[in-house]
Formats: sequence, C-alpha cells, structure tokens
Amino acid sequence: MEKLVPAKDRLLKSKKNWLDGELRGKILVILCAVIMISATISITIFLGSKGLQSFIKNGVSLIEFITSTHWNPTNQAKPEYGALPFIFGSFAVTFLSAIVAAPLGIGGAIFMTEIAPSWGRKILQPVIELLVGIPSVVYGFIGLTVLVPFIREHVGGLGFSLLSGTIVLSIMILPTVTTIATDAMSSLPKNLREGSYALGATRWQTIRKVLIPAALPTLLTAIVLGMARAFGEALAVQMVIGNVRDLPTSLLDASATLTTIITLNMGHTTYGSVENNTLWSMGLILLIMSFAFILLIRYLSSRRKM
Repeated sequence: MEKLVPAKDRLLKSKKNWLDGELRGKILVILCAVIMISATISITIFLGSKGLQSFIKNGVSLIEFITSTHWNPTNQAKPEYGALPFIFGSFAVTFLSAIVAAPLGIGGAIFMTEIAPSWGRKILQPVIELLVGIPSVVYGFIGLTVLVPFIREHVGGLGFSLLSGTIVLSIMILPTVTTIATDAMSSLPKNLREGSYALGATRWQTIRKVLIPAALPTLLTAIVLGMARAFGEALAVQMVIGNVRDLPTSLLDASATLTTIITLNMGHTTYGSVENNTLWSMGLILLIMSFAFILLIRYLSSRRKM
C-alpha cells in the first residue's frame, strides 16, 4: 500500500524544487541586473537634479556657463561662472592623448599579432596589461617629478601644461587601446590573411589593405574607450596640468579640466551654495559625455556586426 505524504510535506518539497536549479540562477541574475540598473538610474537622477540646481534655483545662465571664459564664483560683487576653459581643457587633453595613443596602441597590436614571434607576444602582452593596474597617482607623480621638469628645461614654459597632461594621459590609456586592438587583430579569420597572400599581396599590403579595414570598427572602439577613460581622469592630470582658470592658447600653457576643478574645489565649498552647485553642473557634463562615449561605442559595435 502506497504511503501517503502529508500535504505540508508535499508543499515544502515543491517549494524547495522551485528554488533549485536553473530558476535560482535566473533569480540571481535578474536581481543583479535590477541592482545595477537601479544604481545607474539613481546616480543619473541624483546628479541631474544637483547639476541643474545652479541653473534653475540659483539663476546661473547656461549660456554663460558653457561659453564664458571667466570663472570667479567667490566674487561677492559680481560672481562669474564661466566653465569654458575647463570644458575646453577636458576635450583638448582627451583628443590630444587619443591622437598620441591611437597610433602607438594600434601599431603595438599589429606588431604583436602580425610581426613578432609567439614568444614575443607572450612577453609584451603581460607587460602592457600590467600598466593597466598602475594607480593614476603613480602616473601623476612620475609626470610631476620627471616630465614637468624635462618640459620646463628642454621645451619651454613652466612645465605644467596641456602638453604634460596629454603625455601622461596618453601613457595611461595606451594599455587600453593596445589590449583591445590586439584582441581585434587576433580575432580576424585566418582566411583573410591566406586569401590576401594567395593573391600575391605582401605582409604590409595585407595589414594595410585587408586586416586594418576589417578590424576598423573594433579599433575605433578601443580608441573611444581610451578617450572615455582620459575624459574622466582627475588625479594624474591635476598633478601636471597646472590648474589655472584661463583658456590655454598653446600646448605649453597651463590649463585645467572639469575633473581637476571639481577635485580641487569640492572640499572648499559649502554644500548647497551656488559655487557647490556649479561644480555639480560640471559633474553632470561629465556624466553626459560618458553616456555619449557609451552610445558611440554601441554604434561602432553595431557596425562591427554588420
């Protein structure tokens, strides 16, 4: 005679089975996704509300904020909130560092994947990836003690300049560009190379006319990721760029970026004051640019799949 199982026991067993296996994994993944999405939305809403207060609550002109070159929020008689020098400085060091790092990173990737022997890549790849783990303060300290005096003595100016910030940032983003570019070149099908060689193309012709065009969307993605890191970097740039409030006219002029101004002034302002709110507005610009970089990366990724 079959033994009857109490309804309570059947219910407990059913509940246990429901939580087991694949369903439990789905719940965990969904929970992680909800946490990440909630955190992103919360940060965006908070930063957006704080960043807009200077324009809505304090009456700071948006046009003046993004076009004026005069920044003097502590002037009681006539405070000025022109952030153009810092916006320009952020874009300048970002694009200049990308111009320096892109050919070096892509060239290094081509060397490791197409020219160097296998043992050469095994040595170079870990060395490049090791640079990613170096703290930004170390880059800044080396730039402060080595690069700034070198530029002052051999190039001109005070040494604290856009040029110093560009060189430091280009070295910082070089591992990112190189690593992604190396993966892009390595992932190309072998039949591209073999077909090119079969048609009589040389190695350099194959690299220039076949491999680079095929990997171009991913190579551009590598450059954009490097630019995204450069745009948000604060400490290393702060130590070498000079942190002045004037619009630079040459590479040897000192400058400032949005991140350096926020870092230098946030601790010296009263929470909720106009000056404090304008710093939040700078942070909002950084967030908008981060979203812009992400959208650009998604666009390049979609082109790669086409």
